[in-house]
Amino acid sequence: MTPVALTIAGSDPSGGAGLQADLKTFHQFGCYGMSVVTLITVQNTVAVEAVELLDPELVRRQLEAVVSDIPPGAAKTGALGSAGIIRVVAEWARESAVPLVVDPVMISKHGAELLADDARRALAEELLPHCALVTPNAPEAARLTGLVVEDRAGMQAAARRLLEMGAAAALVKGGHVAGDEAADLLLSPSGAVWLTAPRVDTRHTHGTGCTTAAAVAAGLAQGLALEAAVRRAKAFVTEAIRQAPGLGRGSGPLHFFADFPDAEVG
Repeated sequence: MTPVALTIAGSDPSGGAGLQADLKTFHQFGCYGMSVVTLITVQNTVAVEAVELLDPELVRRQLEAVVSDIPPGAAKTGALGSAGIIRVVAEWARESAVPLVVDPVMISKHGAELLADDARRALAEELLPHCALVTPNAPEAARLTGLVVEDRAGMQAAARRLLEMGAAAALVKGGHVAGDEAADLLLSPSGAVWLTAPRVDTRHTHGTGCTTAAAVAAGLAQGLALEAAVRRAKAFVTEAIRQAPGLGRGSGPLHFFADFPDAEVG
């Protein structure tokens, strides 16, 4: 059967992030992609000019409509925007056996706030305990845990705290941490695994978080074990950054159809 993956996320009309990036990533990995829209943005590679949240009940109805007709093998969340929307997703996640990857989108690549404080608390207290994996970058991990995350020791401490908060596993990404390598830490009950790749010197990194989480969700939908799905996602995103097409005047999109080694990373 065709593997099915679901994204619950906001819309990026420039196509580099959000549900548009997720659907492109699902397609790259041979998954049939579905989407539940949570918010609409006015943005491009330069700036986010406006954000409009959908009513939580409309999000609920979208979610019920798609999963009742075409059950996904895995799902991921992106920008959720409000505590009300987070609670809708958390309720579904609590009742569902679908593996959920949570990308805790809080700030856009351009610095725009995408999650209010009450929504951050709802994500931490109500959604994390029902996810198979949470995938924060270093600043997001710091905001979720209240810890300083500026080096590998901080990443390890944050990952441990995220599991204590209820996440089944955590992938703390080190793109914002200084160093020649882009080092990510996967922590699960099976142990800690560092995944490293050469750092690519480029401004074209729009949508890396969305793409990483979507790639992991695609792997889970295809039946891969978590570590294998994360390793494949890391390999793909590294090459998608390296082969970025150079579009836009700001932080441009990745190359979503990049060739990449489907092999061990780091």
